[in-house]
Amino acid sequence: MSETVAIRLIVNGTTVERGVQPRLNLVDFLRDELGLTGTHWSCEHGACGACTVRVDGEIVRGCLIFAAQLDGATVETIEGLTESGALAELQAAFHARNAVQCGFCTAGMLLTADALLRREPDPTRETIRAALSANYCRCTGYHAIVDAVADAARERAKRP
Repeated sequence: MSETVAIRLIVNGTTVERGVQPRLNLVDFLRDELGLTGTHWSCEHGACGACTVRVDGEIVRGCLIFAAQLDGATVETIEGLTESGALAELQAAFHARNAVQCGFCTAGMLLTADALLRREPDPTRETIRAALSANYCRCTGYHAIVDAVADAARERAKRP
């Protein structure tokens, strides 16, 4: 067993200090150390999007980054963004459009869609599809998800 690396980071607004194995990836850290199970394991290659989280405001694949690399970083997961209300329009639209079936991809889809709407508040359907193309959904066929993101964009545009 190798030595641990001390890290201090902010996860969903809470400062966390831990000693971690140098090769512990972020997904395992979030799930096993912090009990935040909304971030999922799937392909382990960064291709499916199930492990999507936000680090220092940028979307990253949690399976491709080591927790030890994040000393001093701010990490936001689906749990924190849900609790803060940051994803409220998207969640409501996903529900209304029945864009969730098994739910496995949903956290990554919501985080990716939120990142899209932050940088492009009025995306075309083609832009939505392109942004979500790195997130796999094996259940929905994406039509309802694209509809939901478009609906959420319209709702966000109504905000003052």
